[in-house]
Amino acid sequence: MFLLCVKIFCARILDVSLGTVRTVLTVKGKTGYASLFGFVEVLVWFLVVQEALNTSESGLIIAISYAGGFATGTYIGGLISQKLIPGNFGVQVITSGKNKDMVEALRNEGYAVSEMEVKGKKEGRLMLFIEIDKKRFDHLQYLVKSMDEKAFIVVNETKYVENGYFKKK
Repeated sequence: MFLLCVKIFCARILDVSLGTVRTVLTVKGKTGYASLFGFVEVLVWFLVVQEALNTSESGLIIAISYAGGFATGTYIGGLISQKLIPGNFGVQVITSGKNKDMVEALRNEGYAVSEMEVKGKKEGRLMLFIEIDKKRFDHLQYLVKSMDEKAFIVVNETKYVENGYFKKK
């Protein structure tokens, strides 16, 4: 019984992790890879469901193993997707004032920054547009917040980028 529960738990981690990665690949337009991941995902899922439903053991402990593997697989699949699947962020920063020093500091750090003057409720501000590799976001956020703790930051995942400049790692 114990081995069956461990087998079900581990198989669910595998198939749900594959499913999470498959979903991210599909959203990013990498449908060929997504279909391969999907094939393996459903094969593992079918085999584990077949075994779980054909056992004469108590249903509750099997269900807990199945659900626990699903939850763990969702978490692990998310981590794998974040680390291994490349992506870009479009970052918009609205400064709390006309902070030209921030623009120069970010450029000195190697970020390509497009700026536009915008009007807030009371005073002029800058809106900065920065396209980055998603792995660089923590660094960029740290720099912005260290220069303007009230800066308003909006981040969108970018599906496609053509031309432009990206800071090298």
